[in-house]
Amino acid sequence: GLMTPEEHKKFESLNSPHNKFWIPCVWFSNLAVKARNEGRIRDSVLLQGILNELNTLRSQCGRLYGYDWISVPLVYTQVVTVAVYSFFLACLIGRQFLDPEKAYPGHELDLFVPVFTFLQFFFYAGWLKV
Repeated sequence: GLMTPEEHKKFESLNSPHNKFWIPCVWFSNLAVKARNEGRIRDSVLLQGILNELNTLRSQCGRLYGYDWISVPLVYTQVVTVAVYSFFLACLIGRQFLDPEKAYPGHELDLFVPVFTFLQFFFYAGWLKV
């Protein structure tokens, strides 16, 4: 691999409740600064470029770890089913008639069968089965 056996022992001895991908990044940055101080890296601009690339790699590893940490959403059909049923639950609540006892001005009692809501429901529920 990319670790010496001593580094691997040190890596495994560290306890963390989270992923430890960042530990080799810290080791690398310390070695890069040490190399700059010893003159192996010519100037600070090169060191800054190396550390910027390391930071890019670290942020991408963190993003990848975040994708693994957050639970994966439901399967597509389950997501669509939940979306359709919640849409029609909202339709049932939102398309109800007004209370005639309140006597809202300009609104009379309007009792009707929501035909188009039923058609929408049958269409989308049938579409789910395809």
